[in-house]
Amino acid sequence: MSEPLLELRDVKAGYGPITALHGISLDVGEGEIVTMIGANGAGKSSTLRAISGILKPTAGKITFAGKPIGGHAANEIVRLGISHSPEGRQVFPRLTVRENLELGAYTRSDKAEIRDDLRTMHDMFPILEERGQQLAGTLSGGEQQMLALARALMSRPKLLLLDEPSLGLAPLIVQKIFAVIRELNSRGIAILLVEQNAKQALKLAQRGYVLESGQISFSGPASELLNDTRVQEAYLGA
Repeated sequence: MSEPLLELRDVKAGYGPITALHGISLDVGEGEIVTMIGANGAGKSSTLRAISGILKPTAGKITFAGKPIGGHAANEIVRLGISHSPEGRQVFPRLTVRENLELGAYTRSDKAEIRDDLRTMHDMFPILEERGQQLAGTLSGGEQQMLALARALMSRPKLLLLDEPSLGLAPLIVQKIFAVIRELNSRGIAILLVEQNAKQALKLAQRGYVLESGQISFSGPASELLNDTRVQEAYLGA
């Protein structure tokens, strides 16, 4: 692989006295889908938070497009081209759907292009246009996930961090979300995906990392991980 778009080397981070990441190293290339799988508490969400500036690393190095970003403020990292759609959607419930989308573009000042991107989001998720003046907190779980994803895209990221986009959703909505992820990737957006549906994630990704207790236990091409007996027994229900 050529120079990675995102690179983590020996990254450590935690919450007060609790260490969540014990030296994570991973790469994401330009236009690549990479997935992280592992049990609850393995450090997947903490890794995404460390990348996006929500969680400050205590050691190690994070670089994006060749520039160090470890410890940068979250708003600075968004401006550099990384957007994070967090676990649990975390939309602004008392704001409208339209206002949530506009907040996704808060780092931008190109009003005409923001309007164009709003139309693109409405084309991608027609229900968001229909629900534009509805409070986000009154949406269904699937609609909130679409809104969270669309809001993340409004910053025009080069790298999209997705944390459990299918969690708790009906099968038809899950299919829609994964189809959108494929479409986004076909447009050149690199994606680092955390997903509880390990089999679906590995089918979608080019490469994968398996996390255990805040460390990467093994990694490789997604097709190889799908056929790895260790992964099958632990995460694929084999």
